Amino acid sequence: MALFLNDQEVAQLLPMNECIDVLDQAFAHAGEGKVDNTPRNRIRMPGGFFHFMTAANSGQGVFGYKAYPSFGGPGSAKMIVMLYDYETGGLLSCMEAGRLGQIRTGAASGVATKYMAKADAATVAVIGSGFQARTQLEAVCAVRDIKSVRVFSRREERREEFAKRSTESLGVDVKAVASAEECVQGADLVIVITSAREPALLGEWLSPGTHINAAGGNHWMRREIDEEAVVRSEVIVVDDLDQAKIECGDLLWLEPRGSFRWDMAKELQDVVSGRVNGRPSADSITLFESMGLALEDIAAAQLVYTKAKEQGIGQELPF
Repeated sequence: MALFLNDQEVAQLLPMNECIDVLDQAFAHAGEGKVDNTPRNRIRMPGGFFHFMTAANSGQGVFGYKAYPSFGGPGSAKMIVMLYDYETGGLLSCMEAGRLGQIRTGAASGVATKYMAKADAATVAVIGSGFQARTQLEAVCAVRDIKSVRVFSRREERREEFAKRSTESLGVDVKAVASAEECVQGADLVIVITSAREPALLGEWLSPGTHINAAGGNHWMRREIDEEAVVRSEVIVVDDLDQAKIECGDLLWLEPRGSFRWDMAKELQDVVSGRVNGRPSADSITLFESMGLALEDIAAAQLVYTKAKEQGIGQELPF
């Protein structure tokens, strides 16, 4: 029988290091031609949008979809992942996917960081202090020996609270600072995770060898990083080209200007598979643009489902 798993159970069964490993494997499967991933569709509704995204991975033996509304009201974006058996089509699990989405989004940046950041990267700048910023930082700390972190967001109380919480949870010194420029100066890794419509990160602030994870701008009207940050990046990687061509505002805005062409961007599956070198030199500036894929959702869900079955967690559904 299929299992229903709530957000708390999902979070319990999906530690960051294991999620990074399973996403690494999923992108390797994609590089081997074992994955079909369909970009996110958005249907306009009277009060907002309905979002729907699908993927299949023969390497993991699953397929499925994530669906969620966003109507602007409190709690409107209730996310659900439906997971199915690749061979039989049988329903394996229905699970709440709020926490799953937060963890897998961080884990995708963790995979990119693993292949694209300097091996000795030790300092991190975080621009943004919301829900998603927590797991972005957690993932980076899982793949590099991070010594210090600076965080900036517009509201002082939010960045101070983020610094305190992250210092306690990660055991790393996290300091809130008063400007984005101060945050970024000299950092080995820069995380940008905002809902900004205008760039929050300027390329002139970047030091040689910096790796950037830009994970907040999955809409053509949003820009988190400026033109110079893209132009200075020797390697530009997206999680999926088809989806990036619909959603990646950071890159979409630059194509008509001639400073960026889509053949300059590579896919994360090509970096994981070794077809593309994610870090050509110690001084290379590298950029990962994360849109969020159904491939990531079903990979994380398959891990959660397998562990839930082993541990007797979840509620059996009557079909």
